[in-house]
Amino acid sequence: MSRVGRQPVSIPEGVSVTFDDGLCIVKGPKGELSFRIHSSIELQMIEDHIEVSRSSDAPEERSLHGLTRSLVANMVEGVTEGFQKSLELRGTGYRAQLQGQNLIMTVGFSHPVELIPLAGIVFEVETPTLIHVIGIDKQVVGQQAALIRRVRPPEPYHGKGVRYVGEYVRQKAGKAKV
Repeated sequence: MSRVGRQPVSIPEGVSVTFDDGLCIVKGPKGELSFRIHSSIELQMIEDHIEVSRSSDAPEERSLHGLTRSLVANMVEGVTEGFQKSLELRGTGYRAQLQGQNLIMTVGFSHPVELIPLAGIVFEVETPTLIHVIGIDKQVVGQQAALIRRVRPPEPYHGKGVRYVGEYVRQKAGKAKV
């Protein structure tokens, strides 16, 4: 049995989960998420939690067992608390600002870079060098944060660029003087 898949997913107050023809729909105070479940995986609602089971021990089904449980747990957490990823800009003159819902970043190019948020994503600029990506779908929040980081990844010589908060960028030594 999968160690992750074996664990039940608890459902807090204010969250409703429905299973309809292979589709799991989770509704909560922050919104609604849905996920298509593989035909070999079965979800059961038992009192205030969900249990995930599989029909056999085939390798594909074993891998889907824990994955499905994790995805359902992330959906429940997303509609109750939401997800957030934070990025910081490092470099002289690097800054970010909001223009409506769009994010405008000045990161050393000859032009400012404008990013339009994906569906369900909200940008928050706490300081000119600190960006928060907020949403209820964990996968979409991570994708949007990766798209922001991709504009100017941190470079290893000076450490300039866009990085996740807490990310360590290993510095390389420059040229040695003769």
